[in-house]
Amino acid sequence: MLKVTEKAQEQIAQFFKENEVKPIRLFLNSGCGGSQIALALDDKQPEDETFEFAGIQFLVNKDFLSQAQPIEIDFTGQGFKVSSSLQSACGCSGCGSSDHCC
Repeated sequence: MLKVTEKAQEQIAQFFKENEVKPIRLFLNSGCGGSQIALALDDKQPEDETFEFAGIQFLVNKDFLSQAQPIEIDFTGQGFKVSSSLQSACGCSGCGSSDHCC
């Protein structure tokens, strides 16, 4: 299940007023600060589940969706916040970052 709040839908609609409308992919992005769900413009793949909100398609890999659902996209005023049932992974300490929890 995927939920996109009204605030997030409004911000996405604003973005597409000046940009070509393309599907938005949700994916797990792993980096020095740990793993988090990210958003990117992308094309539909055969292994994707497709959701539509306010005329915009959202793509999530079916295997990833089964692990992460429910997923919610919200807009907080400072950016998009994506929450899910996934447990946050700690970042590494080898990159010189002081924001680690290992």
